Amino acid sequence: MASEHYFSSKPSSELKPREITVELAGRTLSLATAAGVFSPGRIDPGTHVLLAEMPQPPRDGIFLDVGCGWGPIALTLALRSPDATVWAVDVNERVLDLLRENAARAGITNINAVTPDGVPDDVVFDGIWSNPPIRVGKTVLHEILQQWLPRLGIDMEAYLVVAKNLGADSLQKWLNEALTGVIEVERTTTSKGYRVLRAARL
Repeated sequence: MASEHYFSSKPSSELKPREITVELAGRTLSLATAAGVFSPGRIDPGTHVLLAEMPQPPRDGIFLDVGCGWGPIALTLALRSPDATVWAVDVNERVLDLLRENAARAGITNINAVTPDGVPDDVVFDGIWSNPPIRVGKTVLHEILQQWLPRLGIDMEAYLVVAKNLGADSLQKWLNEALTGVIEVERTTTSKGYRVLRAARL
């Protein structure tokens, strides 16, 4: 994939489908991945940290996974919160197809896997969880976070996992400055080289 990355909207690389076995929310699942997606062979370490450290989500509500990939965060949210509606957002149409297949494999019916413009403008979220796409660059990353974090409901929270060596601390500082009066961000966990940031909607 020399000329593209996993954040390409329509990867041109050969699909090369594969199947992996993972444990999510206490269930062992056989899931589909493919070439041209983020971490196709396993749950990536950052997502592992986020899933291990995030508090139990409410049983119901409207949740968001930004940069969902093939679905480990969205699938976990849907399994832990069976009465919730989970919006799973990504620009990569290949991963959205994979997530829809994975939800079907797991018998999950409460995930909406869509591109960003597929989320209605009036949806307000009761929680956001994300392993954001740091490698898109600061400008695009900042645009993504400024788009979604203000859509949290008042007093609701977002949890972001970011590698320390990829700028977790500077991102925390930027969020508090750029979205002052909207959210307040603090670090909750450091594990295996990753920070988990909690953003509380004011």
